[in-house]
Amino acid sequence: MSEVKDYVDLRIDELKLSATKGFSLALGRIFAGLLIGGVSIIVLGLLCVVLIHWIAELTGSLAVASSIVCGVFLIALVVLISLRKRLFRDSFVKLFVKVFFEDDK
Repeated sequence: MSEVKDYVDLRIDELKLSATKGFSLALGRIFAGLLIGGVSIIVLGLLCVVLIHWIAELTGSLAVASSIVCGVFLIALVVLISLRKRLFRDSFVKLFVKVFFEDDK
């Protein structure tokens, strides 16, 4: 009977270690993605300022340049909203399946 209890305890410990590894890998990837996303947003913001000033020089109007860049972002937003399931939810499901059910061979 003691052997069965030891076996069950070992299996529970293995499950805990596996879950901890999976969660740490998933959180590490999420935080890395957030960090890369944050830096990318800053870079994109600065590039937008440059683009607005360049278009303003071409058109002679800062308002027109800002409207053009805003329109581009609105189009990008509509595309992202329409593709959100395929881009985000399916990607996260695949990430978590890969992290929690990968073979350690």
